[in-house]
Amino acid sequence: MIKLDRLVNVLGEYGARLYCAAGARRTELRGVALHDPSETVGGVDDVLLAVGIESSESARSLLHVTRATVVVFRLSEMTERILSAARDRSVAVVVVDPAVSWGQLAGVVYGLVLEGRETEAGRGPTDLFVLADSLAESVAGPVTIEDHQSGVLAYSSSQEASDPARLRTILGRRVPEGIRRELSDRRVFAHLASSDEPLFVGPLSDDGIAGRVVIAVRAGRELLGSIWVETPTPLAPKHEAALIEGARTVALHMLRSRASADLERQVESDLVIGLLEGTVDAPTVLSRLGLRGSRFRVVVVQARTDGEQGAAVLLAFERATTGFGWARPGRSALFANAVYTVLSSDEDTTSAYEWIRSLTREMPEDVGVLAGVGGLAGPFQVSASRREADESLAVHADDPARGLAVGYDDAWHEILLRRLRNAASAGREPTRGPVVELRRHDAERGTRYVATLRAWLECQGDLGDAASRLDVHPNTVRYRMRKMAELTPLDLDDPDKRLAMIISLAASDPSE
Repeated sequence: MIKLDRLVNVLGEYGARLYCAAGARRTELRGVALHDPSETVGGVDDVLLAVGIESSESARSLLHVTRATVVVFRLSEMTERILSAARDRSVAVVVVDPAVSWGQLAGVVYGLVLEGRETEAGRGPTDLFVLADSLAESVAGPVTIEDHQSGVLAYSSSQEASDPARLRTILGRRVPEGIRRELSDRRVFAHLASSDEPLFVGPLSDDGIAGRVVIAVRAGRELLGSIWVETPTPLAPKHEAALIEGARTVALHMLRSRASADLERQVESDLVIGLLEGTVDAPTVLSRLGLRGSRFRVVVVQARTDGEQGAAVLLAFERATTGFGWARPGRSALFANAVYTVLSSDEDTTSAYEWIRSLTREMPEDVGVLAGVGGLAGPFQVSASRREADESLAVHADDPARGLAVGYDDAWHEILLRRLRNAASAGREPTRGPVVELRRHDAERGTRYVATLRAWLECQGDLGDAASRLDVHPNTVRYRMRKMAELTPLDLDDPDKRLAMIISLAASDPSE
């Protein structure tokens, strides 16, 4: 079912604002109606689209007579008289930008509300489980509806006569791997990929596994899934005709579900990208997205596999955005070749790492995940946390063995050094100074003065530690330091010059 929160979340892309939430934002919505000026009393549908209501006075009059739970207006402003009428009647009011057409609004609202509408039995007329029950009656056999990867989407309710394979499939929410291999060997999946005709599959090799009739669920050329009917023999003609018609109905449902989900994902992505780029009113957008609190972190994830990398990233985005509504911990966007998620966060990174861990568990075993976690940020610093997440991801990409993810809080020093090296490579290098002179001398004479200076500075002047790091005698370090001082003024007693040399060495190749 759809709740008021979800409706407002989607309509946020159209500048929607919720006033006077009657009771709670989790109000369940089951029906939609268009305002009819010829009716003296508004309908009882949960959502009323106030078509033709353009003034504050007519809006107030409508609120006095409507029996709807939510009224959607296209108004340029909201007045106290309208709000007072809404409060008196306990009606929630949603106001959308007048520039948005009623056609667009009707398409969105009808699609969302009717897709989630429920019957007294607890399921809606387009619910796949209801379709499975209805289809099972039409074909006289237990029905299972699967997606294109053999994941169970729905099944008919009667299980008494089911064989062990169907029961294992339902309980595991996926066709067992051994059965998938046998079906593949029998070229059942090849048939589904190329044909719309029902196919009878004889009993499988495992004891007690009966035959099946399977048909592809397709939209144009795209395979969306399949319907399986448990039966010991091929279906009778009338039952086969019912299965073919049922496949068309299931395809329509799956397309509508995808369209509804894709709409919400697009709305969410656009808002999140605005936050990441720092081009929006951050507090307003965070409120629209339903992200509570005052502190946030950005998590960036890349998914990789031996096959098509784009498919792995799309799968990660689908998993990250599964479960629409305000209960989901983060809001995500697919941006370039990565998934960015904004999370409400405490001081530590525990919640961010747990989110990455749960996402990783949802991914197939052959997909590798790299992740970076940005630093803690206020509403106006989300874009900065995004940059830190990108830099943390780069560290993880260089060393995937570091574990689940790399966080800015732990890797800030490495990231700072990377910034220094990037800054040095982007600009013209100094042509004077001790480090430049020593590097030139090493190149011309084969000495190791730069490495010696680096070791001395990193060991804070301790000759023994520096010698151990360089694998030479301390007297060798002492001799080199004296020769370097003759070559160029080091001024090692000056703390500012020591710091400048440390930065210059940090920005250069550490192998020198």
